[in-house]
Amino acid sequence: MRPSPVEGYRQFFSLSGDVFVLSVAMFAFSLGFQMTTRFLPEYLRVLGASGFVIGLFGTVGNLISAAYPYPGGAISDRLGSRYALTLFGAASTLGFLLWFVAPDFGTVTVAGVTIPAWAWVFVGLVLAQAWKSFGLGATFAIVKQSVPPARLARGFASTETFRRSAFLLGPVAAAGLLSLHPAFTVSFRYVLGVAVIVGAVATAVQHWLYDASGDTIGDSFEGISQLRADLERLPSTLRPLLVGDTLVRFANGMVYVFFIIVVTDFLDVGLALSLPVVGAVDLAPATFFGLLVGIEMVVALLTMAPAAAVAERVGLKAVVATGFAVYAIFPVLLISAPPNAIVLAVLFAFSGLRFAGLPAHKALIVGPAEADAGGRVTGAYYLLRNVIVIPSGALGGALYGGVPDPLGTGKLLAGNPTLAFAVATVIGLLGTGYFLVFGEEFDAYR
Repeated sequence: MRPSPVEGYRQFFSLSGDVFVLSVAMFAFSLGFQMTTRFLPEYLRVLGASGFVIGLFGTVGNLISAAYPYPGGAISDRLGSRYALTLFGAASTLGFLLWFVAPDFGTVTVAGVTIPAWAWVFVGLVLAQAWKSFGLGATFAIVKQSVPPARLARGFASTETFRRSAFLLGPVAAAGLLSLHPAFTVSFRYVLGVAVIVGAVATAVQHWLYDASGDTIGDSFEGISQLRADLERLPSTLRPLLVGDTLVRFANGMVYVFFIIVVTDFLDVGLALSLPVVGAVDLAPATFFGLLVGIEMVVALLTMAPAAAVAERVGLKAVVATGFAVYAIFPVLLISAPPNAIVLAVLFAFSGLRFAGLPAHKALIVGPAEADAGGRVTGAYYLLRNVIVIPSGALGGALYGGVPDPLGTGKLLAGNPTLAFAVATVIGLLGTGYFLVFGEEFDAYR
């Protein structure tokens, strides 16, 4: 059968009942996240946060992504998977709600400490990422156990295609809601209100429909000793991939939160055109950014399944390296682009190609693992990578917006957006080059 995105959906909907319910919940929370998180840096900016604070927000997100998965397994041990999923879903929904009410708090003083409105966005992030960070190892283990080794990339393409649909629908839906009011702080709260509703419904549905009586994923966590053992047992073939991947992700983490700021503030590009039936369309930069992310995801969805099939002919390494290269060069292309809507649309379409390599990347991670160790290998790999990537957002923020002097006399470091994005590209290219030179192919794809 000729590989296509439709094949990915067909394979996904053939999943067993409990896995299907879990995956639909993952889709729903991904939808809520993609409606909100890509726009949160702009939300922070209009609430008064500096460039350095926005970069720090990225670092906090990296810290949570690294810290949550293993404690999530411990909580699952205590509560059982069903109640753990419900708890994490409720926490994520509460996080969306806290983002919604952040402007209402305003700047307050507690015990002599001034708390700006944007600080509540950080608190909301701690809650909102609860569900997102829980299911990573479980997802990898399910695919590992149900797909032949030589078809791992296609197996990941089917689940990834379905999940990434939320990455398309979320920003596009957000763009529609953002167009309802000219003030971003008002229109973005429409987006957050919908995210709260989606999170609440998903939490209720998964609680009532998910039967975890036969689920043993949550029973495998054995504390720090297990974590240390999993890190020590990472297959040697993963080490070049881990080094290259970490450098590429570190580079992306430096500037990822500033993509929307570049469009809305640095370039200040909206979209004005006339359509035959609709008439004149004039989109504010923040709304246009939602469409750009939608274009990015359309390309991702159209290319993931074919790229997974290509990997079966040319190997996983070539496809993964191509994705790394797109990750690496996109920042410098974006920051140096002219303030033109068509140019930005082409650039974000190009950026979508970085997702084409994700199924092959995941197959290359879990493929060398032992038959019953896919989840642990995945958890250890991502934990180590995410820990190293933690400071990337703060570094990017320091280079982008400068470092303020705590005494209020100016800046310890002057910021330069072009420098931040150029440094990110250099680091990303180093990671791509390292993987090309030292990376190893998975035996089933040789």
